[in-house]
Parts: sequence; structure tokens; C-alpha cells
Amino acid sequence: MQTLTVQLDERSYPIFIGPQLLDQAAELLPELAQRQLLIVTNHTVGDLYLVRLQQQFSAARVLVHYIGDGEQFKSLDSYAAIMSDLIGAGFNRDCAVLALGGGVVGDIAGFVAATYQRGVDFYQIPTTLLAQVDSSVGGKTAVNHPGGKNLIGAFYQPRAVLIDCDVLNSLAPRDFYCGLAEVVKYGIIHDADFFGWLEQQQQALLARDSATLQYAIASSCRIKADIVAADEREQDVRALLNLGHTFGHAIEAANDYNQWRHGEAVAAGTVIASRLAVAMQLLSASDFRRIVALLQALQLPVKAPAMPWETWLQYMQRDKKVKAGKLRFVLPTAIGKSKLLTDCDEELVAAAIADAS
Repeated sequence: MQTLTVQLDERSYPIFIGPQLLDQAAELLPELAQRQLLIVTNHTVGDLYLVRLQQQFSAARVLVHYIGDGEQFKSLDSYAAIMSDLIGAGFNRDCAVLALGGGVVGDIAGFVAATYQRGVDFYQIPTTLLAQVDSSVGGKTAVNHPGGKNLIGAFYQPRAVLIDCDVLNSLAPRDFYCGLAEVVKYGIIHDADFFGWLEQQQQALLARDSATLQYAIASSCRIKADIVAADEREQDVRALLNLGHTFGHAIEAANDYNQWRHGEAVAAGTVIASRLAVAMQLLSASDFRRIVALLQALQLPVKAPAMPWETWLQYMQRDKKVKAGKLRFVLPTAIGKSKLLTDCDEELVAAAIADAS
């Protein structure tokens, strides 16, 4: 097992990474032994792992809430239903909320924890690769709105993140590939050596080799932990973690959150951002080709859906990085380096989207 720490002074917390950690939850999280616990999950994950988690906390009072499986269930309706369960069960301010699932479960459970009785303890137990390397770390919690993704939420850090690498063996191929999009992102924005390692380890990653996956997860979490510690509320460098997301969120929202998975949309969005960087002479053609080749090799889409420019603009203008009405984009400037740019030429943006569609 590896233990990393997200350094946030008195709100610092550990990330536990290793095999079979679900069966060590009581040992790793002893403070939960006799608490009121709400476990938020879905039936897909719950059927596989809920009993094992409940067995770890048999002396606690455990309430389980199931949400639907899919981005469309990360909604205010789901949030209200969980709140009603907590209130109806009489849970107090000493309770804790545990997210057992992927990014949807983690985001909505975190928002519940942030707002129930003005904030209760929150723990992340991510069961998808995407959640393990991205959404479970850093304290972003939210629900979606028909007008855009993650528009209603809060920054609220967990007390701990428990990453059991073995649960990835049960992921469907499409869900597994989606997580690799976020892994590649870290190499593009921050670590050229890690990107090169990913190029060399393509087959081991796709085969879900245990040691390879643990290294990829730990490397991704280490990069994110360092960035979050430097900029918790996304005023500066943390925005770089959104490479591909402005375009990706537009793809998801325009397709009702049920046709494109988040990782797929981010992969296509990363290609658009990289094309824009080439057009602006910020990124070399050879680095662009490496980015596209790695995403393709990891079974991720590199073509965006065809949508009218007005549709793209409508959704991109709702992006949280917009300031003073101006679009801002995270663009790679080399493998391992990136920057946030404001006021990119609209014609170049439209052309990059058209070329990648």
C-alpha cells in the first residue's frame, strides 16, 4: 500500500492506494467504527462491494442510499432524495457520508456532505479508474443542471480517500478506457516523463496489470495532490487540470449526459485543445501527433461529435473558467507543459473544433 497526503494544513488528508483495501477499511479509517454512516452507491457497484464495506463497520449504524447509474442522475432530484433519507433517519452532525462508486456517486455524495447540517465528514471510496485518479481527490463536489455540468456545488475536501486497485478488474472496458483519458491528461499538462512512461506501458495498462495500474494511479494522484495543495479553489494553476474539459463538458451537456462518457468527451476535447494550440503556434506538430496517438492507442475517441458552432458556443460560455464574459482555454504548449489562455481567436477555436469533428 502507498499513502499520499493532500497538504491543506489542518484539512490535510491521506490517499490510501493498494490492493484489497476494501477489506482493510476499518483499520485504515478507525474513526468510523461506531458512527452514523450514510453510504451512497448505485446498484452496479453496491451488488459487488457493498457487503464487504458494511462488514468492516458492523458496529456502526449504516444507512444506504442507491442512486441511478449514469451522469443524468447527478441531479438536484437525487440530491434532495438523499437529504430526505438523512433527515428521516435522524442523522446528526457527527455522521459521515461515504461515497462508494464512480465520479457521479462521489460528486453528489460530497455535495450532500458539504451541505447537510452545514457540513459533515466525507470519505471517498472510488471504484472507477476515472474517479480514482481525478474526481475523488481535490474536494470538488457538485450536481448538474440542464444548463450545464457541475454548475451547482461546493469545494469540500474529504477526510480520506481509499483507493482499492483490485476493484478495477470488474470495470467494463468502456468505463476503464474513460479513466485513462484523465491519466493521460496529467502527463500532458505536468509531467513529460510520465507521458513517456504511458507511451511505453500501453499494453500493460490495457491488460490492467496490477503493478502498472498502481503506479499510474499513484502518479496521477501525486500530481493532482500537489496542484490542489497549491491552489485549492482553482484561482490559478488548478485550472490546468481542466485540459479538454471546456470542450468535453459542452459535448456531454449537448448530448444530454447520456451518449458520451466523461472520459470520452475529455479525450475528444483534449484533441481540440491541442489542435487549437498548434494553430496558435504554441504546440509542435510532433507533440500533437504523440497526444493523438496515445489517446487512440488507449481506445479513446479523438473525434468530437458534429455540432453547430452556436451549440458549442452556448455550452462553452457556461463553463466555470469563463471570466468577464470571456472564454478561457487550457492549452498544451509541449508534452508536460500547459497554460491558461484568454481571448483565443474565435475563428481559430471554430476551426479546431471543425478539424476534430
